[in-house]
Amino acid sequence: MPKINAATVAEHRAQQRAALIQAAVDVLVEQGATAVTPAAVGARAGLARSSFYQYFPSAAALLAAIVEEAFTAADTATTEALADLNEPDQRLDAFIRTEIHLAAQGAHRPAKALMQADLPPECLARVHELHHRHYAPLQTAIAELTGEAGAGELTGQLVGGTVQAAMTAVEHGADPTHVADRALAFLRHGLTPQTSQ
Repeated sequence: MPKINAATVAEHRAQQRAALIQAAVDVLVEQGATAVTPAAVGARAGLARSSFYQYFPSAAALLAAIVEEAFTAADTATTEALADLNEPDQRLDAFIRTEIHLAAQGAHRPAKALMQADLPPECLARVHELHHRHYAPLQTAIAELTGEAGAGELTGQLVGGTVQAAMTAVEHGADPTHVADRALAFLRHGLTPQTSQ
């Protein structure tokens, strides 16, 4: 029997499951979704291939778990950052800064890899659903700042492009605070109510 480094079997199983998910994320980011196989993930986690099936019935099930967990930390962080903020400019600031700092920590790597992966249709649909839900607070703040219903399709695309560029910059080593300051200055200049232009 392998040594259990946990107070209970339940804690041990939670640790093993987390190790498999982290190993799968690493394989996903480095090699793509097709490389996420029971053998590759088990080896990366230092577990036997047979151990994989104690936690996930298939590689597809593991990818589904990654989809859910890839957004959980980001959702929690942005929810906490936006708590008790009522003004749209405050919510814009908090959301953008949180996203950029998460990107600097590598938190968006799994979601980015999943968005680009050749996933099963139901899994890809869930990725897009979670992505849309995650960015809903930002879209609401933009709509309030600009007076555009639904944030405006073009405006949303322009803001999304700015956020993606900022996250890419910090993922390549740029200072997160500086990038957030520059991105927000750019966005505030552009997000003026249409009636004032």
